Amino acid sequence: MDEASIQHYLIALGSNRRHHRIGAPRQVLGAALLALASEGADVLGIAPVIETPPIGPSQRRYANGAAIIATPLMPDALLALLKRIEARFGRRRGQRWSARTLDLDIILWSGGSWYSPSPPLVVPHPAFRTRDFVLRPAATIAANWRDPLTGLSIAQLCHRAARG
Repeated sequence: MDEASIQHYLIALGSNRRHHRIGAPRQVLGAALLALASEGADVLGIAPVIETPPIGPSQRRYANGAAIIATPLMPDALLALLKRIEARFGRRRGQRWSARTLDLDIILWSGGSWYSPSPPLVVPHPAFRTRDFVLRPAATIAANWRDPLTGLSIAQLCHRAARG
């Protein structure tokens, strides 16, 4: 990849539904990272997977993780790739916060902030600052990355979220 055109991203990964071929949610996250790499993304860092309670109506616990990737794709093109990977893993659009085989979200981007109305995309992810299940894994691989809107590091945001 041409270094001048490389974009870096912090991606959040989540799963709380077993995949019929891959296995348990933890294995789904690993397979998702392999899928990203097979599509040309360089996976530069992988956070340890944590288990967390669900938000919303789902009763199943989540496996949550984070990764730093490098790719020439701009945020809208990366979002399209992430949605294709989710679909390959059986993700169906529907009820918000329902059980899902795979959820991939762009949290931060080396280019700062991004907004696109169609398809809808906001970077930094609008809710990441208060989500422990995103911040804890992210802090292990991107503690010094800064939120371009608040100026706070992932480590600082994680500390704030832990205090409640």
